[in-house]
Amino acid sequence: MTAKPALTIYLAAPRGFCAGVDRAIKMVEMALEKFGAPVYVRHEIVHNRFVVDGLRDKGAVFVEDLDDCPQDRPVIFSAHGSPKSVIEAAKNREMFAVDAVCPLVTKVHMEIARLHRQDYEIVLIGHKGHVEVLGTMGQLPPGAVTLVETVEDVAALTPDNPQKLAWATQTTLSVDDTAEIVAALEDRFPDIVGPGKEDICYATTNRQASVKAIAPKIDALVVIGAENSSNSKRLVEVGAKAGCDYAVLVPRASEIDWSKFDGVSSVGITAGASAPEVLVTEVVDAFRERFEATVEVVETAVENIEFKAPRVLREPA
Repeated sequence: MTAKPALTIYLAAPRGFCAGVDRAIKMVEMALEKFGAPVYVRHEIVHNRFVVDGLRDKGAVFVEDLDDCPQDRPVIFSAHGSPKSVIEAAKNREMFAVDAVCPLVTKVHMEIARLHRQDYEIVLIGHKGHVEVLGTMGQLPPGAVTLVETVEDVAALTPDNPQKLAWATQTTLSVDDTAEIVAALEDRFPDIVGPGKEDICYATTNRQASVKAIAPKIDALVVIGAENSSNSKRLVEVGAKAGCDYAVLVPRASEIDWSKFDGVSSVGITAGASAPEVLVTEVVDAFRERFEATVEVVETAVENIEFKAPRVLREPA
């Protein structure tokens, strides 16, 4: 019998679920337990197919439009945040609605609303079309927020009043890339105002730091997460920039291309903030099936943050 090749697995910590994701998922589960199926969810509650499919199996129905939600059933808004118009529409229709938006996204919403009241033009650093960006831009009237994705976008900005400009960010961006864009904004617009505390969330920052810590030790990096998960995709980019010869995003073990790991002696494994630990275990076990694997946990931060239950927009009659 041929011996398995030796492999060291560096397991990044922290990884996986953040407090906002955990809170949003529990909200759907609690609603299903209390009211029974179906419970409606506007947009994917979090960006992970495994999680969404699991909740769907329990009776959650995922929709993109409030018109697809019956009046007499609970509807939950996703952790990414929703435009103000959607929240108001639910109130006007007297729907039993729960806003499961992450409190750290709400912080950004409140921040730009305050700046808008002070007559600042808002520049939002983020990814066009991402649901969190749509929700954040939807907090203010059309045209009040300008989206920038790159340093080149900053060069093309033409604000009405450069002395009355403020910036905010999507919460799941690359820390390093965002710093470059902020530097470009501050260089071009010296009077620009930033948030009192950075908008990129603690979980995104911590997971990127953990990848940087293991990058010098590994030949390849596996990030467990969904293709539409911004924070997961950023982890792949961070790993590649930190020197990983091969960095890949996989939704679960069955999607791994094992030919890419021929001759590899060390692998880093992490998971995006919307990926459950069960998928991490699945990937580690898959490596153990193919390698004589030793697992070493590399912990760069300890997370003990919890968020209160989401607010109910209207109690059921």
